[in-house]
Amino acid sequence: MAVTKTRPSATTPETLKRILSQFGPFLGLFFVYAIFALLRPDEFFTFYNFKTILTQSVIVGIAALGMTLVIISGGIDLSVGSQIALGTVAIAVVLNAVGAGAAEVAGAAPLLAVAAGIGACALCGLVIGTITARFNLVPFIVTLGMMQVARGTAKWLGKEQTVATPANALQSLMAVDPDPAWLVFAPGVWILVILLILTSVLLKYTVFGRYVFAIGSNVQTARLCGINVNLNKVFVYTLSSAFVGIAALMQYSNLNVGDPTAATGMELDIITAVVIGGGSLNGGEGSAMGSIIGALIMAVLRNGCNMLGVPNYVQEIIIGIIIVGAVLIDRSKRMAKA
Repeated sequence: MAVTKTRPSATTPETLKRILSQFGPFLGLFFVYAIFALLRPDEFFTFYNFKTILTQSVIVGIAALGMTLVIISGGIDLSVGSQIALGTVAIAVVLNAVGAGAAEVAGAAPLLAVAAGIGACALCGLVIGTITARFNLVPFIVTLGMMQVARGTAKWLGKEQTVATPANALQSLMAVDPDPAWLVFAPGVWILVILLILTSVLLKYTVFGRYVFAIGSNVQTARLCGINVNLNKVFVYTLSSAFVGIAALMQYSNLNVGDPTAATGMELDIITAVVIGGGSLNGGEGSAMGSIIGALIMAVLRNGCNMLGVPNYVQEIIIGIIIVGAVLIDRSKRMAKA
């Protein structure tokens, strides 16, 4: 009598791992919300606070989209906080130069200032990518150096003080209650959504996106496949820093001044958002949506803790634990695949 053999189906643990891998960041966001639901701080669940949380996630979220490209490619950028400071000062300096003492700056001047801010940051990325690729240096060291260079340049441009500017349209990009009111959310939130869509398309449906994943997964194999690794690394860091330039624009809008001391330590929040969102510090893994969910988790944590009156040092301890925990989870995933 013939015995029929059936193919073994996927085991429950494997299915569970796949689900957690895909929806882990969303579950993390739900978990954080659930914690504050139990603690019930005043006004946490109001629509206005929801808009506030979205607005607070914009700066980290936009920069995290750029960092996603870098981390997927197997790199790291510790200079993004300093680049944001440099971008705000570049924007302020151009606005003052064009405004020349005017009470309000309009016309093409704000666009010129935006181009200056994004251009200053993109130049930093170009330098990082070129040095890293050309001399095969560790990105950690190169970006650590750029952190100091960008911060020092920002202080030099701003004469070591904040740079006030005339009134202009850029100062309303982070308004929680936007004008016109039909926008509902701050213009910066809509810019974040547009950049999220563009980054997702770039990573999933373009040749460049496939190259980024290939380089991060195995750089030697990528070279053997004919990918110009050095050129693509330059593109990755330049594009990432252009995103940081847009984040600097949002920071300027938030502060209404150019501040050479702004965003100190923000690089940790940005990297944490990417790692929480499923990005691997070993490269080859990550997603744009995951990084935005990571940024939202950070924003919800800070917002809820502030409402509960939790001291800043406790918040820093919590975020530090989250960073270590996210890396440990990534490490365990790698070991399970090996």
